Amino acid sequence: MIDATDRSLFSADHHAFRDTVRKVLNTVVAPRMDAHEAEGMVEREAWAKVGAAGLLCPQVPEEYGGPGLDFSFNAIVGEELSYMGSAAGFTLQSDIVADYLVQYGSEEQKQRFLPGMVAGTRISAIAMTEPNAGSDLQGMKSIARKDGNGWRLSGSKTYITNGQSADLVIVCARSTEEGGARGISLFLVEEGDAGFTRGRNLDKIGLHGNDTSELFFDEVHLPADRLLGGENGGFAMLMQQLPQERLSIAVQGQASAQRAFDEAVKFTADRKAFGKRILDFQNTRFTLADLKTKLQVGWAHLDWAIARHVAGKLTAVEASAAKLWHSEMQWDACDTALQLHGGAGYMNEYPIARLWRDARVSRIYGGTSEIMKELIGRSIG
Repeated sequence: MIDATDRSLFSADHHAFRDTVRKVLNTVVAPRMDAHEAEGMVEREAWAKVGAAGLLCPQVPEEYGGPGLDFSFNAIVGEELSYMGSAAGFTLQSDIVADYLVQYGSEEQKQRFLPGMVAGTRISAIAMTEPNAGSDLQGMKSIARKDGNGWRLSGSKTYITNGQSADLVIVCARSTEEGGARGISLFLVEEGDAGFTRGRNLDKIGLHGNDTSELFFDEVHLPADRLLGGENGGFAMLMQQLPQERLSIAVQGQASAQRAFDEAVKFTADRKAFGKRILDFQNTRFTLADLKTKLQVGWAHLDWAIARHVAGKLTAVEASAAKLWHSEMQWDACDTALQLHGGAGYMNEYPIARLWRDARVSRIYGGTSEIMKELIGRSIG
């Protein structure tokens, strides 16, 4: 269990919210985690129950169905979900998609889409990555051409979280033939739009408990009101929102690392070798001491980053550094914890196996560690 009692970032309201989050997740998600892994998807009933309990999109203003809180409440959901070991795509909807609508949506778009996202009756996704354009968003080939008062969208996307189940997808596409950062716009595509199809639910190394898909757009006609924000303003919007996405990944990585450590302590305290507990060997104690130190530093840094973000001061470089450090630390913690489990760690019946599998992608999505280093490096000198 994450001990947040002495974290100065959180108030009594936060602690009460965390208690609710734990109760709901333990009731709705925990009993179904194995089923989610087997089915590769979280059932819509779970989305609706989590939404009804107030766990989705806590930052959405009251006039659109939300409680009007700040990202620190999103972080609590992310921490608890990741500590549980669930891959459910709730944080994708809450931490990433919702703010595009809150920040850039028209009044009609907000009224139309946000209440359902808060309630969990509308599932959403964002489609950036393409087969030949990953971290380099400027290389995307999907294009939307003017068609009367609307648009015709063509192209494909891949590795899209919530892609199989999404009712609403924010699609990044070129709105001019010009390359580079200029001429990118964001469009709202809905389930049922003619020409919008989904590929298979992709077979991943980890994160089996959520759906990740290929999406295809074949001359999809979109009326003018499906443009999100200003025409050709998509790249700027993406850059403005990426810091929160990367902070969200850092939050999840820290909580996952804590769970891996806790599982390692539990296992080594129970397991014996050569007549004594594995925990009593100096190598084990030193290894766990190193992880405990990194976790202490990690929680302090994470709280600093969340507070800075809530105050509107977290920079893109700082968010990139947070994503880099916490995702790398997550992998170190999960891999080390699995090693301390010995052969048992390779068995799927132990939580560490799932934590280890799911941790690997944290250093890739939201921008690879190498891209994070490049972004941070550009700020030096």
